[in-house]
Amino acid sequence: MRGQQKRIGSLFSYVLIEDRIPASHPLRLIRKLADQALDRINPTFCRLYASEGGPSVPPAQLLLASLGQAFFGIRSECLRLEQLDQNLLFRWFVRLSPDDPIWHHLHQELPLAAQ
Repeated sequence: MRGQQKRIGSLFSYVLIEDRIPASHPLRLIRKLADQALDRINPTFCRLYASEGGPSVPPAQLLLASLGQAFFGIRSECLRLEQLDQNLLFRWFVRLSPDDPIWHHLHQELPLAAQ
């Protein structure tokens, strides 16, 4: 019997992005190493950022996005933002949930959804 394709997607997904990434995926080890390095430099970030003003993009996410850009072979920051918007594996690597807004390349303090 021929299966039928459903054309209407569900409004909500109850599958965790973490469950979609295979345990043996090479980016799991790379992200683990990157997280360890970021944990070591986090106190420096805390000292460098002002305690007042608007929130910035977390520096760890910016660094993970740059690292992911190299691993994914993404040629520009605009394409990196496009991948962050559309690619679940890249979102997982940068620690963004599927619903998190991405930042704008010209105004890093404003998410794309706010413009």
